[in-house]
Amino acid sequence: QVQLVESGGGSVQAGGSLRLRCAGSLRTFASFAMGWFRQAPGKEREFVAAISWSGGSTDYADSVKGRFTISRDTAENAIYLQMNTLKPEDTAVYYCAAGTRGTTRTNNGYDYWGQGTQVTVAS
Repeated sequence: QVQLVESGGGSVQAGGSLRLRCAGSLRTFASFAMGWFRQAPGKEREFVAAISWSGGSTDYADSVKGRFTISRDTAENAIYLQMNTLKPEDTAVYYCAAGTRGTTRTNNGYDYWGQGTQVTVAS
């Protein structure tokens, strides 16, 4: 069983930055593809970014491309989401997820999910 814990959320002004962290509990964490998703009030959960188990492949939603960067630190069993130039529409609960199906954009492509961390961007 993989346990994922997100941190780093908070409230910022538009144009600001935040760095989210997701820590995994399992020694084989490095073998999982990892993803970030987000869910705004009244909306479905949507894909944000994903990274392969090796870190050599990444994928981003068009809405965040060029502003967000996903990375992983195998030694720390953690992944990160650096979010720059934040916009009010980035406001959501952000979830990290782990899976064995590669850098998929679909929710059901991941087997384990964290509890989420709130990101609020004020205009």
